[in-house]
Amino acid sequence: MAFGSRRVLVGAHYGLRDWLVQRITALVLTVFVAVVVFGVAVAGELDYGAWSAIFAPLPMKLLTMLAIVALCYHAWIGVRDIWMDYVKPVAVRLALHVVTVLWLAYCLLWSIEILWSV
Repeated sequence: MAFGSRRVLVGAHYGLRDWLVQRITALVLTVFVAVVVFGVAVAGELDYGAWSAIFAPLPMKLLTMLAIVALCYHAWIGVRDIWMDYVKPVAVRLALHVVTVLWLAYCLLWSIEILWSV
């Protein structure tokens, strides 16, 4: 009689989920860029007031927040895979993971502060 999980901690099944998340976050970022390009094209002359007016409406702020979260998650998956593939010492890899997570969290919080101050 076996107790516990027979879950394999490595293998191809985890890569499929990450691959799908990468594609979904890339799609979110593509839609965001298209909306911003359209907003810039409609705005005419770009100065601080016009740029601020593009990001001032609540739907645009929410889309921007979604894009920022998608960008951070997209970056996390990509950089994490690089660390896992090319950094073999476990302690160094763990340190790089922690630094990456802290940096992305800082960037996310800073972006939120900037976005909601407009």
